[in-house]
Amino acid sequence: MFREMRRGKQLLSQEDTDLVLQRGSNGILSCLGDEDYPYGVPVSYVYHKGKIYFHSAKAGHKIDALKKSPKVSLTVVDEDTIVSAEYTSYFRSVIAFGQARFTDGDEWMDGFRALVEKYSGDQPEAAKHKEITECTQSEIIAIDLEHVTGKEAIEYVKAKKYSEK
Repeated sequence: MFREMRRGKQLLSQEDTDLVLQRGSNGILSCLGDEDYPYGVPVSYVYHKGKIYFHSAKAGHKIDALKKSPKVSLTVVDEDTIVSAEYTSYFRSVIAFGQARFTDGDEWMDGFRALVEKYSGDQPEAAKHKEITECTQSEIIAIDLEHVTGKEAIEYVKAKKYSEK
């Protein structure tokens, strides 16, 4: 169902792909928006227990789009260094495809905790607990992953091979 990457030599290992998802602080969520136009929106996310979680207000374009069709992709750019003399950039990125769904109960709490730890882990435990338990205006949305690929510039691939010798 999902295409093979055309430039297979640039494919990241599953371990490196997971590391990109763990390191990333934001990604572009793509879904089917109004009038079936593609809708891409930046989101803060966490890669937790093999799923991607992000938060949202309970109403808006993103929520309407997800209710219309749960099929989404999330693109995370880990590295993007412009190399002017080579007319290119050295990059590393991941694209994740899956089905978005609204969480509740224990999963809502677990996803919210994971987001708070990622973005505010240095805050006092009491403050983090208060933020989570008093928040009633957020949706926590999970993406059940179906296909994930990572890709990096061929220059990174060559540098890795050289360093392994």
